[in-house]
Amino acid sequence: MDPFKKNRVTKAQEAVLLPDALDVKHLSLYLQWYEAMVLIRKFEDKAAQLYGQQKISGFCHLYNGQEACIVGAVSALCKGDKYITAYRDHAHPLALGTDPKYIMAELYGKATGIAKGQGGSMHLFDKACHFLGGHGIVGGQVPLGIGIAFAEKYKKTENLCITFMGDGAVRQGVVHEAFNLAMLYHLPVIFVIENNGYAMGTSVERSSNVIDLYKLGQSYDMDATSVNGLCIKEVYHAVQKAARKARKGVPGLLEFVTYRYKGHSMSDPATYRSKDEVATYKAEDPILKLKQFVLENGMITERELKAIDHKIKDKINEAVAFAESSPWPDPVSVYDYVYKQKDYPFLPY
Repeated sequence: MDPFKKNRVTKAQEAVLLPDALDVKHLSLYLQWYEAMVLIRKFEDKAAQLYGQQKISGFCHLYNGQEACIVGAVSALCKGDKYITAYRDHAHPLALGTDPKYIMAELYGKATGIAKGQGGSMHLFDKACHFLGGHGIVGGQVPLGIGIAFAEKYKKTENLCITFMGDGAVRQGVVHEAFNLAMLYHLPVIFVIENNGYAMGTSVERSSNVIDLYKLGQSYDMDATSVNGLCIKEVYHAVQKAARKARKGVPGLLEFVTYRYKGHSMSDPATYRSKDEVATYKAEDPILKLKQFVLENGMITERELKAIDHKIKDKINEAVAFAESSPWPDPVSVYDYVYKQKDYPFLPY
């Protein structure tokens, strides 16, 4: 179910609906933002807890702190637009409306998971909401993103593909090949660099001569800009503007300057960051800032916000119960979804 259906603009409206400021008239959108970001935060907190209990295994990369990036982007785009990202991917289908129980079941490796228990944390996928992965190879999703955009242009759908990557991915040559081809073929694509400051444990300053990563797009004459990824309103406006251009064949690059509160993955203690640094960014928590805004402007009461929090907590608990009670995949299913043909010669069934 699309959580932003009520406030989602059409492609026709997108050309003119670019308010300079969001105000009290947009209360329903603010509350949808709040609910979506809190859902992601609580889901990730629960995933961390379950990982510590060895209920979830393998790699697990959490999105805490970056919620405004995906929620602001999803709410700014139109029905039919496509999404693709890297392995820090729990938040993307959650923001798009995938039921948390199917994502949690996938983290458990259960047959009821969104990828039938075969994808795990890094390879979520939900075609129904146009989320085309979760990809484990650094930068590997970026050329796929322009392939999706090429298909949309070829079919004349007026849809676009928004392609997310981390700051570490911009070192990959294939990313620059994708930038070049997107411009060469005028593809309907928005590239998003979620710059959380660190590629695993290596800071941007130690790995890149160009610290303002959006400037990499300018090398290809691409519309490129830096966005405060901790402010959901700024993300919303930036994506809406980029989408209007992308649908006309003008690719864009947005650098969302954000921060992750957890380590690179669950196995990373993040000792390369000081406590003061983390505390500084937590003071800019996008959820906290939005909560303060709606309360200070009298849009909602603390009690009403707590009711939303409790509803989401119940939803997460239901997701865990579903994952716990779901069956494991049949071992023979490892052969499924590899070949399209059901009767491929060497399959053992």
